[in-house]
Amino acid sequence: MTTVEAGTLEDVDAVADRWVSLAEGQRAFGSHLLAEDNRERVRDALARRAVAGELLVARADEEVVGFVSFGVESGRYEQDTTRGVVQNIYVAPECRREGVGSELLAAAEESLVESGVETLTLEVMADNDAAREFYRCRGYRPHRIEMEKRPESDTLTKE
Repeated sequence: MTTVEAGTLEDVDAVADRWVSLAEGQRAFGSHLLAEDNRERVRDALARRAVAGELLVARADEEVVGFVSFGVESGRYEQDTTRGVVQNIYVAPECRREGVGSELLAAAEESLVESGVETLTLEVMADNDAAREFYRCRGYRPHRIEMEKRPESDTLTKE
């Protein structure tokens, strides 16, 4: 039986381990994040999220098997909507396809709506078809698309 509950400071190290797994897995889809190199930075951010009530964990037999972090967007620009941002969501491979990700996402969305957000947003790697389908089935649609290229593929490098 898996339960979803508020993440605590005691959970931060286990969640940081899961974040490293998430970041390592995203490399297969083109992510540039260096998982292990960012562990301490992420651990600190997760601790802040736990204190703010913006970290949820999924537990199975006392073990953290998934997490989601989220918050209300506070950006540089004034917007016509208040956006809630799901920043990270991860479920251990052995617990996938059991509804854990759906529970985590729904709980984060509920918390964000209770905080007064009008729009929910998240990022997903463009090549991660399974994740894109997961979010699409839960009502998410593309809003902004980030594009990138390597300079060596540019006509500027041609003679």
